[in-house]
Amino acid sequence: MIKHKGTYQIISPEDIGLEKSNGVGIVLGKLSGRQALRKRLEELGFELKDDEVESVFWHFKEVAEKKKRVTDEDLRDLVSRDVYKVEPIWKLGDFQVTCGNVGISRTTMKLVYVDGTTHVASSVGNGPVDSAFNAVNLIVKEDLKLLEYSIIVDTKGLDLIATTHIVISNKENNPTCNSTCNGKIVLPTFSGSGARVNVVLSSIEAYIAALNKMLAFKSSFI
Repeated sequence: MIKHKGTYQIISPEDIGLEKSNGVGIVLGKLSGRQALRKRLEELGFELKDDEVESVFWHFKEVAEKKKRVTDEDLRDLVSRDVYKVEPIWKLGDFQVTCGNVGISRTTMKLVYVDGTTHVASSVGNGPVDSAFNAVNLIVKEDLKLLEYSIIVDTKGLDLIATTHIVISNKENNPTCNSTCNGKIVLPTFSGSGARVNVVLSSIEAYIAALNKMLAFKSSFI
């Protein structure tokens, strides 16, 4: 399928107006092999060594045994867990959000750097989450791009738990391009998750988690 998709596809999906989820059209599941996994990781912007692919592969098989289909979100989490294992460079200190139904939101943020120093910034945005992310960006001085943002609310029990999942990229990261991206530049992406009763706090923790993974990736090229 990777070498020549026409071997298994009598009709091209594009010929009938369909779009494939990736360049190859392979749905990853429990029967997928290493090459299919590597191919999809490359399409997501991850250029991994053989031993790194091997590490991700075995955990991928564990996930695939439990789920009918392994999503891109699952793959990003596996890479983050198995490849980019680092101590957090930035930690959340305190934050305060001012918002309402009139005007724009403002967040004052305090982050703690790995050396113990504290850094404070204040920023506005279109809502409390946007202003919080802007405040983080002012402190870390990174040109971050938010690619995905999703919230799942667990309503079981007395407390509502908001689980936030975030995917970011950075234009300054080393881009990769190979035969899988059809000549387009692929920027590595980094995911983070947070689970709190407070939706804004959950979002900030997820954002900082993704940021720390991105900074660890950048430092590997220095």
